[in-house]
Amino acid sequence: MDPPLSFDTMSGFVTRFDDISDGNNDMSIFEYLNVSQHFPLIAPPAPTTHIYDVDDVGDTDDPLGGQSECDSDTEDRKVTPISSSTELIDFGAPDQPRKIRIGSSLSPNERSRLIDLLRSYLDVFAWSYEDMPGLDPTIVQHHLPILPHARLVKQKLRRLHPRWSLQVKEEIQKQLSVGFLSVVEYPEWLANVVPVPKKDDKVRVCVDFRDLNKASPKDDFPLPHIDMLVDSTAGHPMLSFMDGFSGYNQILMAPEDMVKTSFITEWGTYCYRVMPFGLKNAGATYQRATTTPFHDMMHRDVEVYVDDMIIKSRDRADHLAALQRFVERIRQFRLRLNPKKCTFGVTSGKLLGHIVSERG
Repeated sequence: MDPPLSFDTMSGFVTRFDDISDGNNDMSIFEYLNVSQHFPLIAPPAPTTHIYDVDDVGDTDDPLGGQSECDSDTEDRKVTPISSSTELIDFGAPDQPRKIRIGSSLSPNERSRLIDLLRSYLDVFAWSYEDMPGLDPTIVQHHLPILPHARLVKQKLRRLHPRWSLQVKEEIQKQLSVGFLSVVEYPEWLANVVPVPKKDDKVRVCVDFRDLNKASPKDDFPLPHIDMLVDSTAGHPMLSFMDGFSGYNQILMAPEDMVKTSFITEWGTYCYRVMPFGLKNAGATYQRATTTPFHDMMHRDVEVYVDDMIIKSRDRADHLAALQRFVERIRQFRLRLNPKKCTFGVTSGKLLGHIVSERG
């Protein structure tokens, strides 16, 4: 178990007390922006955002998926294990299975201890949107600062085919039921929905945020260099791959900025209570949200790229201890993992388009 954590709202870092006295822990390398209630924010240069389909979490067939430089669901940036070296463990009941993937090459003792650890931290996984409380707003919220001379834009309602309009209504009802949307009146910004056909004859419902994105300044919070992250992970004999559940939707919008995300439909006008995909600076906000609680573990036990997270260990015996420290942080800051995209205790896997293992 970790020693007590101290969260410094001025520096924006969560610090373990035992690490401060470590002579090798030079905090000067963590030159990240401060956590603030009013920071400008960076992002996927995408013109639109998803009203995410509750039934399609992690759908990689999204035609707009490549528009965001931070979209971790794109094929070349997935964090996945080698499937042939894993097994599924069911932690649920017969009528409500809760399966998590672990490595099949673990020794009996390693397997038993890993299963016990995961069973103790099942609350850090989300099997549905109802299991997702939202990231602690004291760590980060998504703000939407507007350039001083930007012109407010209220788009007029566009025509939609009646069949698409009914599917938009269905998606909005799903989002309202899980608390992602609110009904709004008299918004100053207003965007249209953009339905995009999918392979199953349904539509992906997006929002045209191009006008709002043009009016927002860029947040220069950095994303990690992929080549350095991959090189830092390769060579470790024990790895665990994790992915955040529903990505950006775990981060809350700042209350004063929710109304800026308003969009119009035949069924009414709505705004986001959570950070939607496609907003400028959304990727930087998520990177800030994961850097803050794990800064003292990064490049040692943990690597983080937006919502993709990796636990790595040089010594197999140390892996469970590092994993426990990690999931304890996850629990503390109310971040939730997607069990369908997590694999624990494997020797190799796909990381941001590269296969990494102990051999390199």
